[in-house]
Amino acid sequence: MNITIYSTPTCPHCVHAKAFFKEKNLPFTDYNVAEDQEKAQEMIKRSGQMGVPVIFVDDKMFIGFDRNEIEEALK
Repeated sequence: MNITIYSTPTCPHCVHAKAFFKEKNLPFTDYNVAEDQEKAQEMIKRSGQMGVPVIFVDDKMFIGFDRNEIEEALK
């Protein structure tokens, strides 16, 4: 399973999402789009979104952090 999070350090939903994955002992790749413009552009291209977090679990995209939806996708 491949988990990618596009986030910013000041986004509370991003902080909750990363804490959730850590709590579940699930490794993830976190891209800080506030500092990495290349990853910010990649996020926009992949998702069509400019807001964070944008989370990918394999190829399934989540806009924002919906714990229940993500837990369902992890089953």
